[in-house]
Amino acid sequence: MKCLIPKSQIFHLQQSNLMEMENGLKMFTQTNKPCFSTKLICTYLSALFLLLILFHIQTSPFTSLSSPTSTPWSFFHPWKSSNHKVVETLTDRLRDSVTFLPLKDLRFAETAMTGNTWFMSSLNDSHDEDGSEYLYFPSPASKGKILCIKGRNTRDGTKNSYALAWPESIPNSATLIPGLTYVSDTYYNYDNLWHGLCAVAPFVSWSVKNQCLKPTRWVLFHWGELRTKMGSWVENLLKANYGSGVVVDRFEGGDGPYCFEKAVVMRHDLGRMGEERKMEVFQLLRCKAREVCGLKMMRRGNEQKEVPLIRLTLLMRRGSRAFKNGTAVADVFAKECASVKGCILSVVQSEDLSFCDQVRVMTNTDIVASPHGAQLTNMLFMDQGSSIMEFFPKGWLEHAGIGQYVFHWMANQLMMKHQGAWWDSIGNECPLPEQELECFLFHKDGQVGHNETYFAEWARKVLNQVRISKLEEASKKPQPISSACQC
Repeated sequence: MKCLIPKSQIFHLQQSNLMEMENGLKMFTQTNKPCFSTKLICTYLSALFLLLILFHIQTSPFTSLSSPTSTPWSFFHPWKSSNHKVVETLTDRLRDSVTFLPLKDLRFAETAMTGNTWFMSSLNDSHDEDGSEYLYFPSPASKGKILCIKGRNTRDGTKNSYALAWPESIPNSATLIPGLTYVSDTYYNYDNLWHGLCAVAPFVSWSVKNQCLKPTRWVLFHWGELRTKMGSWVENLLKANYGSGVVVDRFEGGDGPYCFEKAVVMRHDLGRMGEERKMEVFQLLRCKAREVCGLKMMRRGNEQKEVPLIRLTLLMRRGSRAFKNGTAVADVFAKECASVKGCILSVVQSEDLSFCDQVRVMTNTDIVASPHGAQLTNMLFMDQGSSIMEFFPKGWLEHAGIGQYVFHWMANQLMMKHQGAWWDSIGNECPLPEQELECFLFHKDGQVGHNETYFAEWARKVLNQVRISKLEEASKKPQPISSACQC
């Protein structure tokens, strides 16, 4: 049972307290003694204020102490209700104010891969000390906003769009996707081994710097156009690295919008990533691939100290840029390999190899000789110090531009030895020599001839260099090798 104080008694007590306070104030204001203190006045005024509040609670017509649901503070409820409505109104206005912009901004078509790029052009990248460029949501840079994407057009990136929204005020029609999403846009594609590697490597780099975080899903774009899959080689490489399946979101729920709880966006491929960081990423990918394919870490050149084992692989391809006479080329290399003790030649067709077969072949290769093409990306799985010999069709030296040197750069980044290249000089001439692009397209898918004398001398030189290098390495004290990958 509640103990209630009669209101009349409360009123008399309050009146008595008020009279005592007034008399006290008069006494202090009429004296000239130095003990007078303004603090005491403040104390009396505070007490008076509290008594008035108590009186209001007891006499308020909105309060009934006999009601089981009432509280002494129920007179604040109308204010709370009003405040809640204000919050709802503001949230609705924030939802309505979310503005979607085209994923592909044609104003930047001439500089599609530089600066802010034409993909999400209104947003500025964050930069790591090694030069890596990325966007992360939510972050202080986005003021706590998350990324939302609308549209799934596969032919026109300007018809897909993006926006930023606070998590509490995403559009009413939006789907909130939990977890960490990797969003990639590449100028090239995800099927080609080299281009695919360049597109996904920055995400591996970001993951390494952030406690080896793994994505829940991937969202892929090319020129702002949605892509629903990646090449099997790239997919297997990512499976090996992250230890799980690769989920590529197809936005099967419709055009969206889709808002991501957390998202990392890469739009420059390797871009400005520093050389040391590239090597770190490539080493991790090599380690993970070997681990998944059941290959233990090994040391080069320790098979025999007197006669080192030299493993020479002729990596063939079909169609464009294949050797016109692969048998003749294989005979040249077989003859030179046979003249060097410890040399073993393997001739393999790249298209016939599974992912782990490619990892296994290249792990057991000291020298790879191959026409220019995506299959050379498999040098990723070779040891540091390995050698690469590259062959080009006619017309590439004059018209292919700097893109023909990508595997030279990759070899340098992997601390391997690119032993030069051979450009075929025999074949049809470009009918429009003054037009670079047309001439490149004319020669792009040509095939590679051979020069028996040059190939023999070149192979002999490289085999001898590798033999000497292995002898020198075998004379050194072996260094311990860690079998553990970084992540």
